[in-house]
Amino acid sequence: MDMTEFFPVMVAGFAAAVGFTPITRRLAFHFGVLDQPSARKVHQRPTPLLGGLAIYGALVLALIFFSPPFYLVEFGAILAGATWLMLVGFVDDRRGMKPWVKMAGQAIAGAVLIAAGIHVRIFDSGVLNVALTLFWIVGITNAMNFQDNMDGLAAGITAVAALFFFAMAVREELSLVSSLAAALTGASIGFLLYNFSPASTFMGDMGSMVLGFLLSVLAIKLNFRVPAERQVITWMVPVVVLGVPIFDTTLVVFTRLREGRSPMQGGKDHTSHRLVSLGLSPRVAVLALYGIGALLGLVGVALSTATVPEGTRIGLVLGALALAAFVFLEITYIHRKRHP
Repeated sequence: MDMTEFFPVMVAGFAAAVGFTPITRRLAFHFGVLDQPSARKVHQRPTPLLGGLAIYGALVLALIFFSPPFYLVEFGAILAGATWLMLVGFVDDRRGMKPWVKMAGQAIAGAVLIAAGIHVRIFDSGVLNVALTLFWIVGITNAMNFQDNMDGLAAGITAVAALFFFAMAVREELSLVSSLAAALTGASIGFLLYNFSPASTFMGDMGSMVLGFLLSVLAIKLNFRVPAERQVITWMVPVVVLGVPIFDTTLVVFTRLREGRSPMQGGKDHTSHRLVSLGLSPRVAVLALYGIGALLGLVGVALSTATVPEGTRIGLVLGALALAAFVFLEITYIHRKRHP
C-alpha cells in the first residue's frame, strides 16, 4: 500500500475545512450559536461555535469522494456514529445538556460501532470486550472534549495523533484506517488555520466529540500483524499516541474529585492552564503540548515494532515520567491555589 494513495483524501479534507469554516462562522453569528466569555474561559468576546460542522463536512466530503474503496458496513457505522455525535454536540452547544445525557449519547454512538463489529478483541469474553469498547469510546470522546479548552489545542492534538495513526495504518495496509486518519489529519489542520490563537471560531462540542469519537475508532481499528506474545505491547500503542488527552483527563478528574467537585464541571485546571501558570504564554503552552504529542507518537511507532522486553522498558519509563509530571503539576496547582 502506497502512502501517496491517500494524499488526495488528506488534501481534500484540508481544503474543504478551509472552505467550509468561514461559512459556518457566518452561520454561527446569524443563528446566535456563540460561546460567551466567562470567568473559566480564556477568550474575551463572543466567538462562533459551529466550527465542528466544518470539520464534519470536510471529513465526509473527503471520505466519500476521494478515498480508495473500503468496507462499507464499517464505514457506514462510523459515519452514523459521527453524525449522531455531531447532532448531540449541536444541541449541547445551542441549549446545553446534562453531562449524563451527553455521555449516554456517546454510548449510543459506541453501540452502533459494536453492532457493526467494531470493538476491541483483547479478552476471550465478548461481554468484557464490549464493556471495554464502550469505556474507551466514551472516555476518549470526553478526553478530546476536555482538550477544547484553549485556542488550537483540540484540533492540533487531533492532527498530530491522526498523522501517526495514518503512518502506522499505511504500513499495516489498513485501507479504512488510513483513509479515515488521512481525512481527519487534513480536516483538523484546515480548521486549525482559523482556530489557532487568536481563534476566530471554535469547534464546540459538535466538533470535539466527533474528533474524539473518530480517534477512538482509529485506535480500535489499528490492528498489528504480530505474534500473540507481542500483542501485550502493541495494545499500548494507541494509549501512548493519545497520551496527551488521556493524561490531561486523568489529571483533571483527580483534581476535581479531590476538591469535591464534579469531574464534568469546567475550570482552568487543565494541563494547558497549568503550563500557562508556570509562565508560558497560551500559544507556547499549546505548541508544547503539540510537541509532547509528537514525541508520544514517535514512541508509539517504536512500540509497534518493539520486542516484549523493549516494550516493557519503554512502558515503565513512560509510566514513571507521566507519574512525575502528574505529581509536579498537582503540587504546583495546590500551591498556586493556596498562595494566589
